Amino acid sequence: MTTAAYKYLCQFETETGERFFAKCDSTEPTIGDSVSAYPSFEDLAEDRNATTATIAKLLPPLPRMDLPIYCVGLNYRSHAKEARLNVPANPPVWTKPAAALSSPYETIPVSRFCASHLPDWEGELVFVTARECRDITPEDAPSYILGYTIGNDLSCRFFQLPEQSGGQFFYAKAFDKFAPIGPVLVSPDVFKVRDREGPATLVTRVNGVVKQDTVLERDMIFPPERVLSWMSQSTTIPAYTVVMTGTPAGVGIFQKPRQTLKDGDKIEVEITGLGTLKNEVRFEGGQESIM
Repeated sequence: MTTAAYKYLCQFETETGERFFAKCDSTEPTIGDSVSAYPSFEDLAEDRNATTATIAKLLPPLPRMDLPIYCVGLNYRSHAKEARLNVPANPPVWTKPAAALSSPYETIPVSRFCASHLPDWEGELVFVTARECRDITPEDAPSYILGYTIGNDLSCRFFQLPEQSGGQFFYAKAFDKFAPIGPVLVSPDVFKVRDREGPATLVTRVNGVVKQDTVLERDMIFPPERVLSWMSQSTTIPAYTVVMTGTPAGVGIFQKPRQTLKDGDKIEVEITGLGTLKNEVRFEGGQESIM
């Protein structure tokens, strides 16, 4: 499909649990609205089989929700500085499993195990691939991007400590529901990281308090086209793959004093032109003190 088929795209459930896609008028779909709805993303792209349905619950605005989620580390100068790490020559890449995906406005259940190991936030710009790709150049990469949205790369920092898990990323970030994404997918014709009227900013708030605040094009090291090109070298990236592009300074582990997520915390990640991703975390089994 071409990105011209939509400006703002959402996926939702009805009260009866049916799932639909819809073209939205803005970055803020309204629960309770009746919209022209399509049973599949392909139907929306071809403008066929439309019906009318009422939005009861927003889902991640993704054509597929069964693929691994690619993630990028150290992609903001400010975050590399606060972590006291050198900027790498290429984007560090790992994945989260599909089970990590969660929805906008969803209350995220956090187990006692996760709650007890330094849970943290990471507001991120996200893009989604439009078609399968392999060995593409940065110049070709924009034509492979279906759209942009917002993510929160939730992390248990304890498991990133070198003495605990060798400094790896995957285990710390791969827990169920640790990748909320949404609320809408915005066409590249509408959202452009480096070509806007005024700078696009990323702001993360926890319980209304600003924790992260940056201008994307000034702080980001590897733009989406560079990330996608690097990921695709000798690697087949499926259509509709989610890519979380890294986080700026202001994560909890580097706050002074150090901060972690607490039961009932409300996290909002807002990016200019993409809307606001909102989630609450709930510690299902309480929390142990480990440090």
